[in-house]
Amino acid sequence: MTTPTIELKPSAHPLADAEREAILANPGFGRHFTDNMVTIRWTEGRGWHDAQLVPYAPLSIDPANMTLHYAQTIFEGLKAYRRPDGSVATFRPEANAERFQTSSRRLAMPELPVETFVAACDALVKQDKAWVPPHGEASLYLRPFMFAAEVGLGVRPANEYLFMVIASPAGPYFERGVQPVSVWLSENYVRAVKGGTGAAKTGGNYAASLLAQKEAQDEGCDQVVWLDAVEHRWVEEMGGMNLYFVYGDRIVTPALTGSLLPGITRDSLLTIARDLGYTAEEGRISTEDWRRDTANGTLTEVFACGTAAVITPVGTVKSEAGEWTQGDGQTGEATARLRKALLDLQTGAAPDPYGWMHELG
Repeated sequence: MTTPTIELKPSAHPLADAEREAILANPGFGRHFTDNMVTIRWTEGRGWHDAQLVPYAPLSIDPANMTLHYAQTIFEGLKAYRRPDGSVATFRPEANAERFQTSSRRLAMPELPVETFVAACDALVKQDKAWVPPHGEASLYLRPFMFAAEVGLGVRPANEYLFMVIASPAGPYFERGVQPVSVWLSENYVRAVKGGTGAAKTGGNYAASLLAQKEAQDEGCDQVVWLDAVEHRWVEEMGGMNLYFVYGDRIVTPALTGSLLPGITRDSLLTIARDLGYTAEEGRISTEDWRRDTANGTLTEVFACGTAAVITPVGTVKSEAGEWTQGDGQTGEATARLRKALLDLQTGAAPDPYGWMHELG
């Protein structure tokens, strides 16, 4: 398959330096966007074409656009980091590209070649390099996504699609920064079932999660924790993040069953943890295990991980049956150690022995 060359048509009126610097001083998460975006079209019988980098701008959507009616849409999230020497690198973009293909297959959408996905992200980061924050763990968050572009109301896979990449400077995902979060065990709703779309990064999964997230907030919690759809007792994910359970020197993350999203941060931490001397494995954790092992002191820490939040400790757990404090309610030693190791690798403060960082210069 021929990879289309991305034609560069950047904005002739980028945001003034002073305004951009003011945003970068306190970017928040997903509130501000860079000067440009990448678009690539796919049409049945023609394939991928019209790859362009153009000024960031609203889209004009027909009311009968098939995505608006049947939700044929997927997305990814990855970050670009400023290195100590001023250069920029993205974290494991090929892994995001491969997961994007997996999501495409599940949603009956065309698969974007890995090299095209990476080239689109590279083009936007290089053009809008000034938007990559210069300090600490702040980053430039990239949002590649694709949706059906055909107009019509027939219930079938569309014959036209639009792939895009936009970017947003990002500070901490949680407003309080790296502080332990409280979680609500959702026993009334489920995120996904085996054979469903749980392993795909599709917008519908997130729309279906919002009511449970609201329930968590109504219970005074920051996030919802999803349980399995059959027995409602096996821990799966936390909001849009994967979970890890720390038993001293043994670290366990729920196994991929087909209903969980295979997180790239999750996968990376399995490797990093082993290299730091932990026994890192995939397994099954029930709500009974969680409560009992916290009470008897064998489960010392729990944390969530994902691209946006990196690593976030869990401090309090609530459910209809009661609540408990995880450990001492603070950030645990393993959580802090793993978080530092991952961020040091991403920001260039430590070597990258895995070849995960994609250097852009």
